[in-house]
Amino acid sequence: MEVRDAPAVTEKRDPLMPYVAVTALSHTGLIRDHNEDSLVVGPWTLCGTVTENPQTLLFPLGAPLVVAVADGIGGQPAGEVASALVVRQLAAIGPSLDSEEAVRDALKACNHAVYAAAVGHPELAAMGTTVAGAVVLAESLLAFNVGDSRVLDATQDGLHRVSVDDSPPLPPGRRTTSLITQALGGASRFSAVTPHVTTLPLSPGDRYLVCTDGLTDPVTEDELDSLLRVHNDGRAAFELWKAAIEAGGPDNITLAMVRIGE
Repeated sequence: MEVRDAPAVTEKRDPLMPYVAVTALSHTGLIRDHNEDSLVVGPWTLCGTVTENPQTLLFPLGAPLVVAVADGIGGQPAGEVASALVVRQLAAIGPSLDSEEAVRDALKACNHAVYAAAVGHPELAAMGTTVAGAVVLAESLLAFNVGDSRVLDATQDGLHRVSVDDSPPLPPGRRTTSLITQALGGASRFSAVTPHVTTLPLSPGDRYLVCTDGLTDPVTEDELDSLLRVHNDGRAAFELWKAAIEAGGPDNITLAMVRIGE
């Protein structure tokens, strides 16, 4: 199911029940002519389109909740097709992602699905996408990625990267690169992936940022940390997007703020 500009908060909650607040947006940026990013939040997906404002959804804490972004590989065909395929598959199987093994298997299945979708369709050959996200469980969070989209832990001690960039080593003085060492799809022949998955403890008040490199390439992690120290939820998402736009908006920008309420 896809949603365009869903209501800001659509679900009433028991004030005594722990919950997950997810605030997300997706934007083309200032240079690209279309959006190849996709997003999944629980059963909701946003594929290749733009949110006019940050959107916030609330979920009870307990059952597995998947929140992820997928960034179609630029310079290759149909990146938006690959990213949409992956988030839709994650939305469908999200409630079953209750362990590291289940997440790894799901990402490997997504990789197979991207390659299978291109069979017999030359216009889709070598399409691919990165993916990064989190599965929120009752007492822990499973952070995962393939490629260079990121998951960041926004603690009181500062912003900490919990995903692992699949990129070659950078030369001295260089902070970013467009090269990646693995993705879902992205080659003319099938290539297996080794997903990065890690389990983190979860407590009320914890916050995580899931985003594509359209945010982290133009905006340093120090700048992101400064913004997240003073803003939360919708305001945080807006200020992060604004920082990327003010830095030139060179790529599609998709992000999701995950906050554990109490």
